[in-house]
Amino acid sequence: MDVTSRGYRAWRRRPLSKRQRQDMVLRAHIREQHHFSLKSYGRPRMTQELKDIGLSVGHRRVGRLMRQNNIYAIRIRKYKVTTDSNHTFNIAPNLLDQDFSADKPNQKWAGDISYLWTREGWQYLAVIIDLHSRRIVGWVVSDSLKQDLAMQALNRAIALRNPELGCIHHKDLGSQYCAYDYQKQLRQLKFQVLMSGKGNCWDNAVSETFIKTLSAEQIWRYSWQTRKQLTDALFKYIKGFYNIRRRHSTLGGISPAQFEKISAEKR
Repeated sequence: MDVTSRGYRAWRRRPLSKRQRQDMVLRAHIREQHHFSLKSYGRPRMTQELKDIGLSVGHRRVGRLMRQNNIYAIRIRKYKVTTDSNHTFNIAPNLLDQDFSADKPNQKWAGDISYLWTREGWQYLAVIIDLHSRRIVGWVVSDSLKQDLAMQALNRAIALRNPELGCIHHKDLGSQYCAYDYQKQLRQLKFQVLMSGKGNCWDNAVSETFIKTLSAEQIWRYSWQTRKQLTDALFKYIKGFYNIRRRHSTLGGISPAQFEKISAEKR
């Protein structure tokens, strides 16, 4: 290779360059944030996270360090149809028309139910999402898919947020949401009731996206032995990560908690 022994020894003894030392520091921070983000952040969100802790770094450099050190966002793609729209309950019109923007909290809510498997059997998760900040404002986990599952999540959201009259509540055509008792509760509290079109997942895209994110970042990575184990993990994910820390591209790369704080200051 036309390298002298003296030149080789000099290269071996040469100290790391300034940029190499900086890369070592950045690599340590990237590994730390990779752990804190539940291994869910790719290059864009990782770059934002590093900038927020005071590091001046570009996305290309972050991408290079992540590739060199085999650090990447874990994603698993699966899909399962869980909506039972084959029922005789009344169906509300779809007036939201895929407009998921909201100017203030408690203006638009969306609901959904997901099926989660454990070695003890199915576990069911019902959520209510505030479309203003994408925050989970009400959620319930149960081993029984009864009509009161969605009702419990709704009541928790109401108790936490106390929405004003006229709050829009959008949901799919599942029998739990179309049931008489659920609809009665919404009418009594003066909600505007909207429903997705049959067979159109885009009409409830925010809820579907949350379920997909939860599945990719938490559910599909592990084999859940017990329902309690899964319930504890869901609590930590929603309360400790998704609502508080996780960055959302829809919110400009900040968390729901940060978005609500900024929004309140503007108002």
